[in-house]
Parts: sequence; C-alpha cells; structure tokens
Amino acid sequence: MAIPGVDYPTWSPEESLEVMDRNGIGTAVLSITAPGVTFLDDDADPAAARRMARTVNEYFAGLIESHPDRFGAFAVLPLSDPAAAKDELGYAIDELKLDGAGVLTSYRGRYLGDPAFEPMLAELADRGVPVHVHPGTPPARDLATFDLPPSLYEFTFETTRTVASLLFNGVLDRLPHLKMIVSHAGGTLPFLAKRLTYGPTIGSYLADRAPADVIATLRRLYYDIAMSANEFSLPALQKLADPERILYGSDFPFMPAAHTTENTAGFAEYDGWSEKDRAAVGRSNALSLFPRLARS
Repeated sequence: MAIPGVDYPTWSPEESLEVMDRNGIGTAVLSITAPGVTFLDDDADPAAARRMARTVNEYFAGLIESHPDRFGAFAVLPLSDPAAAKDELGYAIDELKLDGAGVLTSYRGRYLGDPAFEPMLAELADRGVPVHVHPGTPPARDLATFDLPPSLYEFTFETTRTVASLLFNGVLDRLPHLKMIVSHAGGTLPFLAKRLTYGPTIGSYLADRAPADVIATLRRLYYDIAMSANEFSLPALQKLADPERILYGSDFPFMPAAHTTENTAGFAEYDGWSEKDRAAVGRSNALSLFPRLARS
C-alpha cells in the first residue's frame, strides 16, 4: 500500500550500495517508511501486521549478514498492537540483532504521546535502543490536502504533532534517556520551539502538563537531516539542536539518487559547522548510537 499521491520507487540493495558509493556514504541504516505495516491492521486478522513485521525484520537481518559494514536497520514494529510490538522488539533486538526500532508518528489516530505507547517507549529507553520516528499520512480523513501528497508538507506537521503530544503528556521527561530520532530536521519543531513554551500561557490547564524546560527537552531529541540539508532548514535546526544530536539522512529511494547527491552537498557545504561538527553529524554521532556499526 502506497502513500496517497506519492510515486512509490523500486529499491534493491545493489542500487542502494551504488548510490552510497557515489556519495561517499559508508553505511546506511535502513527503515520502512509510512504506512509501515499499518495497511494490514485488520480486526478480522489481527496477526497480519505482526507477520509482515516479522518478515521484513528477518529480511533486514539477512541483508545485514550479507553486508555487515554497509547496512544497519531499524526494526519494524506493529505498534497498532503495543503488546505485539513489544514481543517483536525483543525478537528483533535479541535474536536478529537489528540496530534500532522504527515507528510512525501515529497509529489508528493516536500519536506517540498516547499512554498506550509509553510502555513500549519505556522498554526502548531501558534497553538503550535508538528509535527512529517517521511521519505518516495524517489520521484525520476530513483534512483538506489540496490534492497534494501529504509527504510534500504534512509529514513535517505530523512530526511536530507527535512530539507535541510527547512533550505535553510528560513522556519525554519521564523517559529522559530515550534515544528518539525525529525525521526531516524535526519537521517544524525548530521554527515552533519557542512557541511551544507558551502552552501554559495560552491554556492554564497545561501548567501541570508542560515540561519544566520545553527547549531543554527538545534538545534531548536527535534530528536527522533527510531532505533538510539546505540553507533554509539547517540554520533553524542548529539553533535548537547541538551538533551531537544531528544525524545525516538521505530519504533515498523515496527521493531519487540525485537528491541524495544534493543533500550530501548541502551537508558538506553548510558553513555553520566546524569540521569537528561536520564529522559528528556525518559519522561519529551515528557510531555512538549504533554500537554494532561502531565495532564493525
């Protein structure tokens, strides 16, 4: 099942390795984008999404076995069923030795700050497993899309929505060691960071729900720069996040190989970082998050 309005690409390990080699990328940590396995969410067959997640994760493990220094992977979790997702996480990390977990911004209309998901996030935090959050199509079916693909602009808002839910439900402060990576320079978070501090001013009922320091909480997140290594996005992200919390990303193959070249050039040419910062964003931050890759 494809994202509405999006041209679904083909992908192969060989093509990915070719694009990586062409752009000086040593290792790619693979993930499944929206809709993940949610297109199989079906009360008539509640195990369908679990089976597909297992199939994908075992494929990832085989690919890593064949190319241990070139590929890592975020395990697919069927988070519409949090109990099943916890079981799959155990298998993917303990048995398959995958490098992290991949989740979407919402499931069945519930964003990640929903209490149903906190046990899963707590498990990830306790294990020290990095979790990559990728946006999906907004759950509101009556939302005007202007006949445009949601990934063009709505994905950035979905990232913001799910982080706002995590902030104001206290999840990020209860799980300060959670290694959460948000996509696309955090969506609109760098632009809205200060505005989010005004929650209790706008609605006094938020006084007991707002983090004591919204900006400090946002700065604990990690941010990838897929589709964002440009002169508009990077300065705003740099104001919010320390270089140690920023990771290179490409968005290949949903963005074509030419964009990987463009994003890599934008990353290399951005003049707001020192060479030490650039090395951190491009390599050492990832190695600190993914110990298997650091060992290999």
